[in-house]
Amino acid sequence: MRCEHGALHEETAARAAKNMPQEEEIGRVAAAFKAISEPCRLKILFALRQGEMCVFHIVQAVGGTQSAVSHQLRILRSHGVVRARRDGQNIVYSLADEHVVALLELACTHLHCKL
Repeated sequence: MRCEHGALHEETAARAAKNMPQEEEIGRVAAAFKAISEPCRLKILFALRQGEMCVFHIVQAVGGTQSAVSHQLRILRSHGVVRARRDGQNIVYSLADEHVVALLELACTHLHCKL
């Protein structure tokens, strides 16, 4: 079934198909968005937006238990959203890069929420 914009939409559809990322890339992006979309993990990301922290202080910022926050951090880390580094006996977490910050800010701007 054709629409009233025929040629224009066909050109747009062809350009979209040509520029579509590979299935593997689509899967990675979807998995990262799925990891980010869980409310507890999203709170962790907003907390880490303020700067790097150890698990103890992330728990202070977001609530919950150390075990639960550690579990969520493992998921975020496995999807490349946060990174970890050892500082003596502590593991310190931070956002993986400025792209994560940009995603958070863009989402909040879009939804008119306070940062």
